[in-house]
Amino acid sequence: MTIVEIQLIPRKKNKYKVRLDGGEDLVLYKRELKSYGLEEGVELSDVDYARILEETIIPRAKRRAMHLLEKQDRTQHNLEDKLRESDYPNVAIQAAVEYVASYHYIDDERYARSYVRFHQEGKSKRRITQDLMQKGVDRDIIALALEEEYESSEEGMIRDLLRKKNYNPENADAKERQKMYRFLMGRGFSSNDISKVLRGFEEF
Repeated sequence: MTIVEIQLIPRKKNKYKVRLDGGEDLVLYKRELKSYGLEEGVELSDVDYARILEETIIPRAKRRAMHLLEKQDRTQHNLEDKLRESDYPNVAIQAAVEYVASYHYIDDERYARSYVRFHQEGKSKRRITQDLMQKGVDRDIIALALEEEYESSEEGMIRDLLRKKNYNPENADAKERQKMYRFLMGRGFSSNDISKVLRGFEEF
């Protein structure tokens, strides 16, 4: 493979992107470019490319993954996205993910259970499912976490939200009722539960 371009990364002191024809780009420090003898137009053998990955890029990706997980728990999908944002090649990302997973530092089921426990007082099952799917958690894992961890009453949550919104059924007109209905739908509650609670609220 050929080194097409070596470009200084803006706002990254001494960090350069090595663009390759025939392989994934690499990000290296200036001293590393010199150490490996990398220059524009030079042919980089598969052996040397693999050596750079094993000696420098993959260990750095593993350290970066550990640092990201020290700050907060993450899903596998989110961790991969963060590493990709730092321009690590796919092989390094997968190696880093496998490394942290081998120590159970990343676990989508644990993440899902924790998310459900923390958010169940303010979010519906549907909303939690949507949130976790956006974070890349498998639907089966989400379903298991909800089944075993979700203890809140969604009708009770709707009633609490109505009180917090100072919803007064005696003074509410059709426009206000529709506005409240849309608000609760936006929180992920089912139309049946919303209608049932609103009717009960008004009867009460």
